[in-house]
Amino acid sequence: MKHALTVPWGVDADALPAAVPAAAKGPLPSHRLSVVVPMYNEIDNAGALVDDVVGALSGYPHPWELILVDDGSRDGTGAALERQARARGGHVRVLRLRRNFRQTAAMQAGIDASRGDVIVTMDGDLQNDPRDIPRLVDRLLREDLDLVAGWRHQREDGWLLRKLPSRWANALIRRATGLNFQDLGCSLKAFRAEVLREIRLYGEMHRFIPAWLATVTSPDRMAEEPVAHRARVAGVSKYGLSRTFRVIVDLLAVHFFLHYGSRPGHFFGGLGLVTGGAGGVILAWLMALKLAGESVGTRPLLALGFFLVIGGLQLLTTGVVAELLMRVYYDGRHARPYRLQRETPQAPWSMEAPRDQGAP
Repeated sequence: MKHALTVPWGVDADALPAAVPAAAKGPLPSHRLSVVVPMYNEIDNAGALVDDVVGALSGYPHPWELILVDDGSRDGTGAALERQARARGGHVRVLRLRRNFRQTAAMQAGIDASRGDVIVTMDGDLQNDPRDIPRLVDRLLREDLDLVAGWRHQREDGWLLRKLPSRWANALIRRATGLNFQDLGCSLKAFRAEVLREIRLYGEMHRFIPAWLATVTSPDRMAEEPVAHRARVAGVSKYGLSRTFRVIVDLLAVHFFLHYGSRPGHFFGGLGLVTGGAGGVILAWLMALKLAGESVGTRPLLALGFFLVIGGLQLLTTGVVAELLMRVYYDGRHARPYRLQRETPQAPWSMEAPRDQGAP
């Protein structure tokens, strides 16, 4: 059974609206906020992180919770986080994974455990500033968006190992997905929970959350907001140049699911038609040469044309099988290839023709 969220320990909820940063714009819609922070071998940052988040949200006028996910740390991070949770009260929760499942799985574990209507994710290395959280949530709710992503416009990182790979990765992702985000690698993001829970994160896909969200909502309902970025003062970075190569591999899956997730037959069928067509043209040309009296049995083009035709047939049949699998997925699990944003209220059934409201 899920328990109701409570405002931070020792805070009088009735006395808080005057402390809202955007109070001049009017109060935000009532909501519950969950902050999800995956951490791995960050014992030197554990206490300071909890202090920063609790301090940043101490005047927040709505219920909130902090979910700390220990991703199988081996340096005592999990125990340190549990001590912080016991000292802070029930609104700080700790999830300890059995082993290191990597950042994407840890983030998904925190999302699954969250109870808020708005979910904010951030890194546990103290480079994200929790004081940006209210501003991201404010924009998310006031502009009726599904995602507001942080943009580290002034990064406090090394150029070769962090900034350069990030620029390459962001350029590749923008080119492949068509999403015009400047900093897709920033973990500080605010989501509408009902939309975020429509997707599942696997592998290394936390970098592509906006792309995955584009499969269930419009890119027009996503925005980017400049946020502060701080230099790492403790612990060791888990990123490097190898991240760029993993991004290239992951982009293939993102591109496929983004454009062909509900119609895989078009992807495989298109490749099959091109491949088989090229092979058919080669074989037809060789047949014409054979009828003209030339020898074609030892030509490499004969083998090439034959294998292109076979490959085209295999791709076409793969497309048919993929279409059948998608039909089984949508029909068997009652999944939908679309997502509704909202629906007008339903009127009672009536056999009468609708009246013209302008008629006397």
